[in-house]
Amino acid sequence: MRTGILKRAVSTAAVFVLLAACSGAALALELIPGGTAVGIEMETDGILITGLNQIETDDGVQTPAADAGLLPGDVIVRIGDGAVRSAAELAQTLSGLDGSPVTVTVRRDGRLIQYTLDPACSSEGVWKLGLLLRDGVAGIGTITYIDPESGAYGALGHGVCDTETGVLIPISDGQIMHAAIERVVPGRAGTPGELCGVFDAGCSIGTIERNTGCGIFGHLHETGGGQALETVPSGELKTGPVQIRASISGEETRDYDAEITRVYRSGSGETRFLLAVTDETLLEQTGGIVQGMSGSPIIQDGKLVGAVTHVLVNDPTKGYGIFIENMLEAAE
Repeated sequence: MRTGILKRAVSTAAVFVLLAACSGAALALELIPGGTAVGIEMETDGILITGLNQIETDDGVQTPAADAGLLPGDVIVRIGDGAVRSAAELAQTLSGLDGSPVTVTVRRDGRLIQYTLDPACSSEGVWKLGLLLRDGVAGIGTITYIDPESGAYGALGHGVCDTETGVLIPISDGQIMHAAIERVVPGRAGTPGELCGVFDAGCSIGTIERNTGCGIFGHLHETGGGQALETVPSGELKTGPVQIRASISGEETRDYDAEITRVYRSGSGETRFLLAVTDETLLEQTGGIVQGMSGSPIIQDGKLVGAVTHVLVNDPTKGYGIFIENMLEAAE
């Protein structure tokens, strides 16, 4: 299970705003390990269809979107002649439905496809299209590295995907904010734990410019301090002791002992590895790896080698990591 961030969803029923594999080699760089928790907000590029609804009408159940051929994972970019980029724009458009056919343009596998939907009038007298949608995400994650020269950063170590469809969420804009961890829900066998934190959405410390299968990437407004460490090519990663740098209380960041027990290498150049937490303090406070620790940098022999990405749900003392080389290539 990814140790990732929370979701924000929008339903057309009432327009409620609720909130991979990479390959190749990267040159050795000196980067500042992160480990700090950050608040993450992302807006989708278009509106993602997460599901298709049935509509109860006086004439029985109707499914306009499904009947027209729309699919979960499609991204709505236009309704009629107007572009839609947010829940507010969608709400305004839906408020004008009167039962007349509506053209909906979606992006699917890089192609634009237009469909015509016949709205259904619900038993409450509201015209609907039968769609469940998402226009953004928000939650807590962890910075992996910062380039001291450019201010570029990488975080999470995995992509931000829609939980219902598994689709990597296309973003139009995003920001990160300072976060403070208020409490920890420890992980137990069968139940992943979670870092619970707060952040001020009005105080951006950086941009989010890319959402990839190997993490999110952008630039900080200020790089701050911290000692830069050398990154290493994948061939130097080995089993043995490492440190996980993470924040599990307030804004404090510290190193916790762990061990790489196995390294997996594919022919495409992807590298991932299995981790086991050995630090008694971390085990006592979190049970091991928990949600929100995605992106926590992993240091071996004083060098930055990768980041935490997943926890084993049946054994939270163990999880997976991504090699730093994969994140650096995804950032290009």
